[in-house]
Amino acid sequence: MSWPYRKLAKGGKGAGAAGRRLAPARFAAGFTLLEIAVVLFVMGLVMTLAIPYLGGFHGAQLKSEARRLAGRANYLYDEASAQRVIYRMSFDLDHNLYYVTRLDPYGPKPKFIPFSGPWGFAVPMPPGLKLRDVSVAGIGGAKAGTISCQFYPDGYVDATVIHLANVSGLVLTLSFHPLTGNVGIVNGDLPPVQALAMSQ
Repeated sequence: MSWPYRKLAKGGKGAGAAGRRLAPARFAAGFTLLEIAVVLFVMGLVMTLAIPYLGGFHGAQLKSEARRLAGRANYLYDEASAQRVIYRMSFDLDHNLYYVTRLDPYGPKPKFIPFSGPWGFAVPMPPGLKLRDVSVAGIGGAKAGTISCQFYPDGYVDATVIHLANVSGLVLTLSFHPLTGNVGIVNGDLPPVQALAMSQ
């Protein structure tokens, strides 16, 4: 016997001719066409199942960020009354972030200073999410630049409507009710008047 077989010694070194047997030779490593086809089929199947959920992930991320913003607005509303200060939430639409400043109206030289609370820093939107526009009562709406709303010590907040959007085109409308501080979150692109009516 010759080529795909080679002689192997049985029992280690020094085995005689009688102890030798033939074994298949090893072939070069590689994948067959059938193995490659099976892997490509499985990858295609996984992608087919996973792609529909990517839209769901972006939607969940949008809702999560809306709830986080609503929670921070509720916190500022309560803290403004408790601490007898004014909080200003500013939305920098050009840089897709928001931040908070604080003013003590009873201090010797009242002026807004950066908020030193649990998140007293600029809060950028996660990738794929955008602060599309913000409307504040008495100021108007903005799609660029910076616009701010204020939380007052007497239990009042500027009526504010915020539209958050993601790359898939989903839009959530957030509204700060001026008298109660309630923050409404509604699916869709609602105009300010309708959004504020729903936040009561």
